[in-house]
Amino acid sequence: MAVVGKHQNGAASHTCVPTPAIIAAASVAFFRDRGIEERHMDKKAAPSGLWSLILVLGPSLIWCGEYIGSGEVILATRTGAILGTCVLWAVVFTIFLKYCIGLCGARYTVATGEGMVDLFGRMPGPKNWLVWVVFLAQLAAGICSVGALLTAAAMFLDALLPLGRPAWGVITTVVCFAIAWSEGFKILTAVMALLVGVIVVGVFYIAAHTLPGLGEFLTGLFGFRVPEIPAWARAQDASLTNSWALLLPLFGWAAGGFASQVWYTYWVLGAGYGMARERKWGQAADEARLKSLTRVQAEEVRPWLRVLTVDATVACVIGVTVTSAFLLAGAGILHPAQVAPQKEELVPTLSRIFSSRWSAAGGVLFAAAGAAAMVSTQLGQLAGWPRLLADCVRNIFPRFGAVSPTKRFRLFLCLFLVTNLVISQLLGNELLLLVTIGAVMDGLLLVPLQAAAVAWGLYVTQRKLLSPEAWDVLKPRPFHAIGLLVAFLASSYVCVFRVPAMLAELFAKLGG
Repeated sequence: MAVVGKHQNGAASHTCVPTPAIIAAASVAFFRDRGIEERHMDKKAAPSGLWSLILVLGPSLIWCGEYIGSGEVILATRTGAILGTCVLWAVVFTIFLKYCIGLCGARYTVATGEGMVDLFGRMPGPKNWLVWVVFLAQLAAGICSVGALLTAAAMFLDALLPLGRPAWGVITTVVCFAIAWSEGFKILTAVMALLVGVIVVGVFYIAAHTLPGLGEFLTGLFGFRVPEIPAWARAQDASLTNSWALLLPLFGWAAGGFASQVWYTYWVLGAGYGMARERKWGQAADEARLKSLTRVQAEEVRPWLRVLTVDATVACVIGVTVTSAFLLAGAGILHPAQVAPQKEELVPTLSRIFSSRWSAAGGVLFAAAGAAAMVSTQLGQLAGWPRLLADCVRNIFPRFGAVSPTKRFRLFLCLFLVTNLVISQLLGNELLLLVTIGAVMDGLLLVPLQAAAVAWGLYVTQRKLLSPEAWDVLKPRPFHAIGLLVAFLASSYVCVFRVPAMLAELFAKLGG
């Protein structure tokens, strides 16, 4: 966990302890109303020793902490319960693809000092065409995804203290809104961090006691098999028509969706890696400064690219481990019992996972920790999505850039306040539907474009922005291109051949 403290000079520091998922709520700390400020760099030199390197790790922990929420607690566990361990490969493969995109996008930020949305604004073609696409798609995805997290939080909280899910939806929305608005969340996040730690420890405990044999584990990891939906699962839920309907949402939200990769560049800005030093959220690159970079100055930036690689790899390893543990927990306990959790029965059913190992108290602990995970993840989303959308509008309408970053953020935060209340009241019993729609819209539809745009930015735009000497030092390596190509091809296949049928089913459910 990264515990934010203060040096005497006012800069923040991070101390790491080995409970990464506890970081979920801490993401908000990187988004002060005054903008993202320098966090780790009291001097330009990158850390050279192991301990110094550990001390500057932070964006990765916030990245993986933010996405440990409904995708892991709900989607991975449910997928494991229905399909078993044979789809373990889906977790590893998906998170690796997100890692490639997030790492390469953040490399651009380290080299140029601007975030991913500004990269989108530099794409060839009509001005800001991709920013428009991102804005419209992410506006809908954000509303649905934040609403899904609110619905999940209300279900977990209602399992602890029955006040009714609509009531908990209102309470959770107001509390999260107030915390995001004022940032008076230190005590609350400490409590939620403890509870998220409980859920992670618990799921590792269960996974350790339900691990499959080595042969079955390796088959699940490298078999790339998509099994048929078991007859017992179809009998329990008639909407389970094919396995891809389960895997696609997991593809979408494992390691976060499109937005999480954008937010990672914001967190790198906040950490002050390389050219992100002394930069803030909501600023385009200083093109004159980049063009004047000497080879010596670029050599000072290059070690930060290695720091970034370690940082992003930490997020990848944590994401694979935690998400796999949830899937194995569902496969080890619910799958043999032939239980497919769904809709309003989802939270009580999942609570049995802990109850089966920790007695009745386990169910209570699971509900409490699950509520903390959902609420803290929503805080992270409320920190990220309003800023992503505000960044888009700043690029589309330059006059909007004259408005202070705080006002831009709060404008979109108010929008989420209204939409959260509406969703919690009208669709409070459709958790799985909301989570699925959010996962498809945020985690699948725009990912091919994101991979292509990051590749263009890394290999073309960055070269134009930097001086020839700086480009020669900071240029990406061939394996970055290979990773982005694989991410583009895999996500394109999913979008072209798998998503249309799933969207048709989702719209049919909404129409029904």
